[in-house]
Amino acid sequence: MIGLRKLTAMLAFPLALSGCVTGAEYSGEQAGFASVADKTAIATAKQTVWIQNQHQAQSVAAEVKSLLARRKVLDVETAVQIALLNNKGLQAAYADLGDSAADAWQSTTLINPTVSIGTTGMGTPELEAFKTIEGMIATNILALVTRNRDVAIADTRFRQAQLTAAVKTLEVAADMRRAWIGAVAAWENVGQLQRAQATADAASELAEKLGETGAMTKGGQAREHVFVAELAGETAKARLSARLAKEELTRLMGLWGSDLDYQIPNSLPPLPKSVVKRDTIEAEALRSRIDLQVAKLELEATAKSYGLTEATRYVTDLEILTGFETEREIEDDEKTTRTTGQIELEFAIPIFDTGKARMRKAEVAYMRAANLLAEKAVNVRSEARSAYEAYRSNYDIARHYRNNVVPLRTKVEEESLLTYNGMISNTFELLADTRDKINSILLSVNAKRDFWLAEANLAPAIYGGGATSASEETDVAAASGGGSGGH
Repeated sequence: MIGLRKLTAMLAFPLALSGCVTGAEYSGEQAGFASVADKTAIATAKQTVWIQNQHQAQSVAAEVKSLLARRKVLDVETAVQIALLNNKGLQAAYADLGDSAADAWQSTTLINPTVSIGTTGMGTPELEAFKTIEGMIATNILALVTRNRDVAIADTRFRQAQLTAAVKTLEVAADMRRAWIGAVAAWENVGQLQRAQATADAASELAEKLGETGAMTKGGQAREHVFVAELAGETAKARLSARLAKEELTRLMGLWGSDLDYQIPNSLPPLPKSVVKRDTIEAEALRSRIDLQVAKLELEATAKSYGLTEATRYVTDLEILTGFETEREIEDDEKTTRTTGQIELEFAIPIFDTGKARMRKAEVAYMRAANLLAEKAVNVRSEARSAYEAYRSNYDIARHYRNNVVPLRTKVEEESLLTYNGMISNTFELLADTRDKINSILLSVNAKRDFWLAEANLAPAIYGGGATSASEETDVAAASGGGSGGH
């Protein structure tokens, strides 16, 4: 009984050293996800879920079907909501959050001690009178002493994983919004190309008839025919591009099977009456960018790891062994029992490895994290300025095409029609002016697309989530492919 009491006391010894850190906040099924949902809701005004069982999966699938059925034509806000609910890559990112929570939870648990019990004198009559029972518990005391630091590092990594999951959520939302804009613009371009195709077909047919009467040379006929052929090729390419753009929407929303039968609009929304003024966009970005907060936590975690390395520079494996020894001796039919405690300390002597290399690695890691944070802060401010500049400038460019270029081309076409009716100009001059007007409309559509893309990049520039370079949005490109109505 004396030995048992001593063994119980020794088992409690590591608990006294370890402190009272629990892992309750890391052990839940949705550990840390509430923070992710709250942060992303501010930037997206959308709901996101972490699916972890079949019931949740069925509930989300029903919600997605309801969203698809609610609208015949899928608008951008509904598309973003479906992506946040149904994107499988996003669910994988949330699983990484769960993995970090489990690591943090593990760091709060006590280290299991090693128990050994042995005896001598068993089975030998000569030694039976001198029986010895020994018990020993080995505990890594250094791990117990540094446990609070380990927990702090794991907690920082956990908070970093929360922010990383939030950044991934914002990336999916931003990618979805840009993909929707690109796809709709592609289909709108196709509609314009098809109108141009109708005009070109009429010109080609007229050229053929004039050629039969001898009023047009074969070279002139060939020029009209080749224009029709080239335009047909461009229209086919545009339609292919638009179909591929819609497939990108499908991938981001995680749709398959019967859910693929959805439609998107044939044209982008009109330009707003005015742009949003953001005079303090740099300050907003520095205050709200989640990826900048991730970099700050990386520096914090590295600093804590540096402190732990410094604390364990000389001694890396310190174990305390506590136990007891009970001796029983029988002499002249009298039994004598003695129980004594034992304590042993085991550690490595730092003769060869003095920890300087590990300290140097920790210092370099800290400086790397500090410089990456500084670089991120500079980039965040620049990205915010660039995003707003692209937003403001693309609005002016799109308005210019809408208010000046297209109306002027329309006026030229109307005047050409009047002169044609007055027999002042010929048919091909009228058709040429009509084609020029369609080209201007295509440029106007692309300028409007670039504005909406720039508008979609404002939120990622402020909150994080993959803002693109402003230069990518300033190209007023030629028609992207697509097909007309009911896409």
